[in-house]
Amino acid sequence: MAKRTKKVKSAGRYGPRYGVKIRYRIKAIEEKQRQWHLCPRCGRKRVKRESTGIWVCRKCNAKFAGGAYLPRTLTGRDVEKSIKSILGR
Repeated sequence: MAKRTKKVKSAGRYGPRYGVKIRYRIKAIEEKQRQWHLCPRCGRKRVKRESTGIWVCRKCNAKFAGGAYLPRTLTGRDVEKSIKSILGR
């Protein structure tokens, strides 16, 4: 198993390679990615990433496509807002 450090946690697997800034960015992305997220169907914080862009709710077994690292991307949120404004809901 790879040695990890306290500062960069999971990005410690890269050791001294790639520079500090990149490893901190990777750490931040991976921490957000591995959290529980809200399910769009049941509304509970039980969504985990199954693979790249595929998210599954562990409560209601809803499977849906999302972003590579987060289930809802910023672009997706903007599109949802514009659709709601067009439909008048």
